[in-house]
Amino acid sequence: MKTYNVAIMGATGAVGQQMKEQLEKRDFPVNEIRFLSSSRSAGSNIDFKGKTYTVQEAVPESFDGIDIALFSAGGSVSEKFAPEAVKRGAIVIDNTSAFRMDPEVPLVVPEVNKSDLSLHKGIISNPNCSTIQMVCALEPLKKQFGLTKIVVSTYQAVSGAGIDAINELKSQADAGFDQAGTAEAKMLPVKSAEKHYPIAYNAIPQIDVFADNGYTLEEMKMINETKKIMHDDSLSVAATCVRLPVVTGHSESVYVELNAAPALEEVKAAISAAPGVELMDDPSQQLYPMPLMAAGLDEVFVGRVRLDLDNPQGFHLWVVSDNLVKGAALNSVQIAEALIEEKII
Repeated sequence: MKTYNVAIMGATGAVGQQMKEQLEKRDFPVNEIRFLSSSRSAGSNIDFKGKTYTVQEAVPESFDGIDIALFSAGGSVSEKFAPEAVKRGAIVIDNTSAFRMDPEVPLVVPEVNKSDLSLHKGIISNPNCSTIQMVCALEPLKKQFGLTKIVVSTYQAVSGAGIDAINELKSQADAGFDQAGTAEAKMLPVKSAEKHYPIAYNAIPQIDVFADNGYTLEEMKMINETKKIMHDDSLSVAATCVRLPVVTGHSESVYVELNAAPALEEVKAAISAAPGVELMDDPSQQLYPMPLMAAGLDEVFVGRVRLDLDNPQGFHLWVVSDNLVKGAALNSVQIAEALIEEKII
């Protein structure tokens, strides 16, 4: 079997660590691996397949001889180093928003639009975590029945905002409910914003900054990315994104309208047969997906599937997945695997 030289940019971050774990877990054919980071994290050690590696500070020359570079170190870092990696012959799989809406860059979820990989010009974008799990659940419905409208409300974990947000949640929770309103808050909803709110015992209806249209950038990412991945600019998509005091695992309440009016069991069968998706739906046994049970798992879980009471072409779904696994690291590694399967690399 052919092997490949792989680099992980942002190796010490939460997603970078998950990328390393996915490469190990899935036995990706690695010849040489390089763990890269900023100067602040360089020098630390990472174990990979029984060997210990020292994290190197990223410089353009770090990508010499690299075949596949997995990036998850922030948009500005990707903008700086991704072109350098491509210049040196690497294919970059980027987990930031830096290139997602670039018409020259494929935005890929392998279960949905793997064929787009052949269009790459050196950089492939990994979609937003919330977008990934939603399109995995909806693609089988689009294929079988046609899809005209999506309305999604997300309930997103603090791990999507990084390790500092997780630590802040834990410290606020330790302070107790009585102190929650006055607890120190520096991270959410946006670290760079003028105002911050505690997340413990709370729900914050803002993820990322607001655009002029009143939607947050997180909501606009879901709207625009879904249309790009599904190759349908006419698709009606609306999103409301909310941060909850959950450590790991995003949940979504999704309403869809189809071109047809299938029976409920037909919709469930289509979802159940979809790759990477697990139907977990038995109200009589209170069986439905939740973030706690999805943490650390690969699948996108779907439950609470039901027909809209007023529209025979409308259906409601509850979608849950680990935002650091399928929502980030796993999807990136699956893209790399698909490049090999499709003989693109």
